Amino acid sequence: MLYINNNGSVLTNDSPTIHAGNRGHVYGDGVFESIRIMNGMPINLSNHIHRMIEGAKAIKMRTPVFYTEQFFHERILELCRESGITEGGRCRISLDRISGGAYLPESNDATFFIEVYPYPSNNFELNSKGLEIDQYTEIKKQKNVLSNFKTKSGLVYVMAAINAQSRNLDDVLIVNDNGGILESSSCNMFVVSNGVLYTPGIEEGCLAGTMRMQVINLALKNGIKVYECAIMPQNLLAADEIFFTNAIRGINWVSGYRTKRYFNNMSRKLVAILNDYWENELDSTHVE
Repeated sequence: MLYINNNGSVLTNDSPTIHAGNRGHVYGDGVFESIRIMNGMPINLSNHIHRMIEGAKAIKMRTPVFYTEQFFHERILELCRESGITEGGRCRISLDRISGGAYLPESNDATFFIEVYPYPSNNFELNSKGLEIDQYTEIKKQKNVLSNFKTKSGLVYVMAAINAQSRNLDDVLIVNDNGGILESSSCNMFVVSNGVLYTPGIEEGCLAGTMRMQVINLALKNGIKVYECAIMPQNLLAADEIFFTNAIRGINWVSGYRTKRYFNNMSRKLVAILNDYWENELDSTHVE
């Protein structure tokens, strides 16, 4: 049996748990985070909570001062214990504006909703088969104050994922109004050329991914150069590798973009670095 926490009430997830009039459901009026669980513990939680609170501020939603990393850490651990998740898992935290009003809310106060699920692996694993990708240009992602956050207004990602499926692709690349590549339907993107990493800059309008930032930091720590810049379609054709980053899946390598084929040497190296980092972090946490 799996459990959820609806604003302080711990309930089983086998029956309706979201109340009528929930603004996240009715208007997409909220923000959320997807968090990986290892050894029954949420990882990278500090960065997730920081982005979530900043996203709430961006949509003018008021969060209580007790919405801290420690607050959510304790509630995620409680749900993992109740749900029997002792190794790999995934968690989703939602902040929704409190019910009431139509487009104009009656209040800007926030409510939270936490759910946990088991995940088949307790570490990050590189996909054995590379992804086949192409561009998605039917809907452009607009650059605005919300572009870098995970809001519940996610139709551009839904439509991109449907487009990929209809074309028998594993994923597609979302572009901005300038034709610059931003991300995939569910991941940030890195391009590798001559051992150097390039990734779309936050100022281009991509999601400020937590795994994106962790990969940047770990790469720099291990002597790998990283540049945040505009990525255009021609850059993909000149690349040695392309890989995606995602908080749950870690790193996924791309094997093909149209007729171009890619290696996965850097991807494999970074997955090993990522797993070493979290193995050490979780060991030190356990000791404490």
